[in-house]
Amino acid sequence: MEQEVAVGRPTSSTWRRGATIAVTVMCVAYAPVAMTELWPYASPGAPAFGEWLMSRLVSPSYVADALATRIEPYRHSLVPMIVHSVLGGLLMLLGPAQLLTAARRRMRLHRVLGVVFAVTVYASMAGAALYLARTAPADAFSGAAFWIVLATILVGTVMSVTFGILSAVGGFPDLHQRWMLLCYGFLLTAPLLRLEWGGLPVLMPGLSMAEINQVAIMHLGSVVAFGALIASRSLDRRATVDGVSGSWAPVPVLAAAHLAGAAALAWIVYSYLDFGAAGHRLLAGYLLPYAVTYAVMAAGARRAARQSRTWAREEWRLHLTALCLAPVLSAGATPVFERTLDLDHHTALAAGLAIGCGVLATTATAVVSLRVMYGRELRKRSTADSSSAASPSSVSSPVS
Repeated sequence: MEQEVAVGRPTSSTWRRGATIAVTVMCVAYAPVAMTELWPYASPGAPAFGEWLMSRLVSPSYVADALATRIEPYRHSLVPMIVHSVLGGLLMLLGPAQLLTAARRRMRLHRVLGVVFAVTVYASMAGAALYLARTAPADAFSGAAFWIVLATILVGTVMSVTFGILSAVGGFPDLHQRWMLLCYGFLLTAPLLRLEWGGLPVLMPGLSMAEINQVAIMHLGSVVAFGALIASRSLDRRATVDGVSGSWAPVPVLAAAHLAGAAALAWIVYSYLDFGAAGHRLLAGYLLPYAVTYAVMAAGARRAARQSRTWAREEWRLHLTALCLAPVLSAGATPVFERTLDLDHHTALAAGLAIGCGVLATTATAVVSLRVMYGRELRKRSTADSSSAASPSSVSSPVS
């Protein structure tokens, strides 16, 4: 009986294969939606797959209201936005192709597609940057908080693909993999947001698409960064990494991060208590995914420690430290947004919460990269010192 249960239990490879298939199906299905999404803005009445599907999932008025509120912000940046959306659809197809070529060890094709992917990312993000530069934060669809989130995702996407290229050139395939997974995670915010446009109205009926956006941005950055970490850990089965010993997140550092994060979370909850039903929605949209992410990271670090997998424990702990500090960053960013962008307190707080987890996850990936590169440098120095000690010293023979 025990053997039968063990055979029937899903293995990690089964979960990994299922997740890969699910993400691939979502990306391929979203590609035509992205490519046609802005057609109605250029030519009213033009067919758009996403608009057609959303009107049937929710209601035609839900889509019509959203279309009307986005016409003005998109009007003066329509060409850059069309470039951004069409190339974004292409990226949805290139991402799974890159994963497949890497898994099949088709490295020459992987490199060629990687160049195409990187160029497409830069061109697509350039279109988005033009839109953001021409649109005041207050005039953006869903308001200033959504504008700040879009700008943060743009910077994170460009940074991650750039660091991914540098890691590949520098001979760090493990770091290249992490940065590219994070880059694709940021790109997946687009289809995931559309899924929330269709799903959240069932849980929160009566909300407009702009209000759904405000709830979704509370956790999208956390979700995609967490997904990139899960993918990285599932692909990296090493117990140790040469040159990496000890921890950059020892117990005192981890404890201090927990205390600071708890204090910031308490302040955040207190700030939303007087914000009514809308504030409670936003707070729930932030806290529930945050709690799940924290639980999985803490369990992963604990399990890796029990199994003596020191590298897995170190990566989990670095990301867990960053997650604990995310509310601290959000709380600190709130007064900055208030003063620099002239935002009210609740809008500034929403923007801070929306970017905190994504920014700190990117920072954690950078720290992991430095950890690996520092370990390689230590190993090189140790090897050089050993070679120098082993080589015979030249001694001049005495003259008879």
